[in-house]
Amino acid sequence: MPMKTLDESSVVVAADHTTSAEVDGESVILDLDGGVYYGLNSSGSRIWKKLQEKKTIEELIDEITKEYDVGRSECEDDILSLVQDLRENNLINIVDAQKIK
Repeated sequence: MPMKTLDESSVVVAADHTTSAEVDGESVILDLDGGVYYGLNSSGSRIWKKLQEKKTIEELIDEITKEYDVGRSECEDDILSLVQDLRENNLINIVDAQKIK
């Protein structure tokens, strides 16, 4: 089955089989199923923290643009890229929006 395309309405959350630790403002994520470590810089770490609860990509963009001096378009590109990478590494789940409420 093909992967659903990510867009601003996509709802994402950290996968249950991950754990993470912050070291000097950066995060190290461990995939407990695969035993693989994944590192994030400080801005990626901030996004990872936000993904501990279900959020839409749009909510992430809104929150990050308020916290950082970054344009919305650049922020959207960066978040979509990071989320796609986290997805490809099986570190997040895409959640059906109807199951949130």
